[in-house]
Amino acid sequence: MSGALINQTLTDIRILTPSPDRVVAPCRHFKSCGGCQLQHASDGFLAIWKQDIVQTALQAHGIAVDFLPIHISPPQSRRRATFAVRRTKKGALAGFHARASDTIIEIPECKLLHPDLMRALPAASDLALAGASRKTGISVTVTRSLAGLDVAVADGKPLDGPLRGTLAALAERHDLARLAWDDEMVVAQRAPEQLFGTARITPPPGAFLQATAEGEAALLAETEKILAGARRIVDLFAGCGTFALPLARTAEVHAVEGDAMMTEALDRGWRKSQGLKTVTTEARDLFRRPLLPGDLARFDAAVIDPPRAGAEAQIAEIARARLPRLAYVSCNPTTFARDAKTLLAQGYVMGPLRVVDQFRWSAHVELVAGFTLNPL
Repeated sequence: MSGALINQTLTDIRILTPSPDRVVAPCRHFKSCGGCQLQHASDGFLAIWKQDIVQTALQAHGIAVDFLPIHISPPQSRRRATFAVRRTKKGALAGFHARASDTIIEIPECKLLHPDLMRALPAASDLALAGASRKTGISVTVTRSLAGLDVAVADGKPLDGPLRGTLAALAERHDLARLAWDDEMVVAQRAPEQLFGTARITPPPGAFLQATAEGEAALLAETEKILAGARRIVDLFAGCGTFALPLARTAEVHAVEGDAMMTEALDRGWRKSQGLKTVTTEARDLFRRPLLPGDLARFDAAVIDPPRAGAEAQIAEIARARLPRLAYVSCNPTTFARDAKTLLAQGYVMGPLRVVDQFRWSAHVELVAGFTLNPL
């Protein structure tokens, strides 16, 4: 079939009878913006569909699981986003890319982002006017913090003295808490703190943060339930302390993370906090150097929150160590299912699983489940 005929066939596709689960997309940008893919599906359908994604991944390894009710973050709750920004002949464009395109779509009525992030769009445009070339755009990552907007720019012009002065003035004009330019700090008017439990942490620019406060709370609540009563916990892929610091209210915690700047931020936050048990930190690449059974012997529980690649090497060592309890937080059902199979084969039992939908209207799925070592 020729390319022209294929295109004609696709053009002729029409919806004759819409599904009962098809709804009117709430955002007027939906047809052009690539930020959301599934606004035309009902919340009920998406909840079942996302749970089915996890179930299918587990069934591929012969694993059955009980599901707890899904947690879905509300609209306008995303607290971190990366805007695509480019200079134009008339000014600048800031927004998200169109689907499968480099075209930037402006999003003045976005239904996904927290209103505080929406107020960052004018600042993102000004950053492009100040420090983007006409040939390439910049990426502007904006994170909502307790002190205001935390902004990190990538792919900008080299940071020289005049540009630094311009950017500092721009940060003041837009009341940015902090501005970093290609990993170099430009100005920090206020510490852009995040609250993890009772601890206030100032993450390094661009550091990982759960997408919504509501999703983070759901993952944490489930993790605390799984690990209730544990006295010595190891937090693997700990980031800046999303789980380690709240867990330290009742247990000693050792937090392990590959990024030394994150572990330093975690340690500073713990030292400034009151009422927490001991938290120690270790900067370690858990892909190349997983904790071994001898390292794990002093703990009675673990929480692990790896990136999309999962934690194949570390899970193998946890199974060898026969660590009694594990809370596994995952952003990839496929690698989670692979790692779960390893644990189950070594005598662990998986408890009920909760799907957490922080990335509303997208195909992205997150989850949390507990594993306990079967004493038999």
